[in-house]
Amino acid sequence: MRRWIGDLQSACRHLATIALIAVASGAHSLRAAPFVPTDDAQVLERLAERNTPQYRQLKALQAALALAPGNVSRATGLAAAYIRTARQEGDPRYLGYAQSALAPWWRDPNAPTPVLVQRATIRQSLHDFDAAVGDLSTALRREPWNAQALLTRATVLTVQGKYADARADCTTLAKAAPEIYVVICVAAIDSVTGEARRAADSLVRALATLPRIDAASRAYGETTLGEIAHRLGDAAAQAHFAAALQADARDLYLIGAYSDWLLDQGRPDDVVPLVINETRVDPLVLRLGLAQQALQRPEAATTIGALRAQFDASRARGDTVHRREEARFALHLDRDPARALSLARDNWRVQREPADLRILAEAVAATGDADALATVRRWLAETGIEYQAVANLVGATARRNTTQ
Repeated sequence: MRRWIGDLQSACRHLATIALIAVASGAHSLRAAPFVPTDDAQVLERLAERNTPQYRQLKALQAALALAPGNVSRATGLAAAYIRTARQEGDPRYLGYAQSALAPWWRDPNAPTPVLVQRATIRQSLHDFDAAVGDLSTALRREPWNAQALLTRATVLTVQGKYADARADCTTLAKAAPEIYVVICVAAIDSVTGEARRAADSLVRALATLPRIDAASRAYGETTLGEIAHRLGDAAAQAHFAAALQADARDLYLIGAYSDWLLDQGRPDDVVPLVINETRVDPLVLRLGLAQQALQRPEAATTIGALRAQFDASRARGDTVHRREEARFALHLDRDPARALSLARDNWRVQREPADLRILAEAVAATGDADALATVRRWLAETGIEYQAVANLVGATARRNTTQ
């Protein structure tokens, strides 16, 4: 069993939520225009340190693979290290390196199972969800108890809104992985299908009672609890985000989620120090722009201009990974509700996380579009998702449309 758990800590922390996938891997689509700093002391990028254990590990794995280029174990080991580095540093270049490590099998439909799992991880990072599910399904037909494949497929299916199929994978995961991963897997689904409080209760209980919970799992669990509380309008979100930051203050997904909650609480002044030195991660630059605008700071214009150039360059290349973030930019920073609605609709066709529903509802509120309003209402009714901000937006839009 344990042979399949190797990267489950990373999976629990990042694969169990596709937002960081967008942060860590989709960022390549927004790197064309440079970010212009607004403060001489601002950190623009953390360069790889040659003395760090991470750097030494990568060099050792590269050397090992160079000695045996066709060795599956060495290739997938290096690819996994690159993927971890991409997530930790918010640097999508490492995903390209990971793909290069798997180059001999990249287009092979009968690739070895470890390659299929790593290839799926990279593909879902690029929002090629159907191809990722295809690779994972092939892997699971060969090895039904492959915990990494089960958790990754459950994650992708959850992002696509295919909750019944995702729940089936979580159930199977119970036979292949430690309980904390199963609890997190199930809670992620329960929290968006009308059982948010039950999901939160089970996760709180697990974090308090299960033995040997590593820092990565605790950070992700507390982040999930913070997001659930955020959607419910529960002030407990603050304590959960604080606990998550205590477990891992550099988790990029956590920083984005906490920033969103702070913005909703009218606390943009607390967002700026969280993200000011994370400008290598474009979705966090978006949060910086939102905070600066709310504070009416003059440097907001520079941040907004840089984001606009980045999105324009991305669009020119045909990249579509960051449609959610571009929709938020168009609505809140570029003041273009019609374009925001178009982007939010396109994004909704690909992924259906709570954040995707939120920006669609916000664009609907700004435009009054009846068809898009019906889409949001239908999803609320079908899934039972509890999201106070979205419900408020839908109610206000419906009332306004009725009186017009």
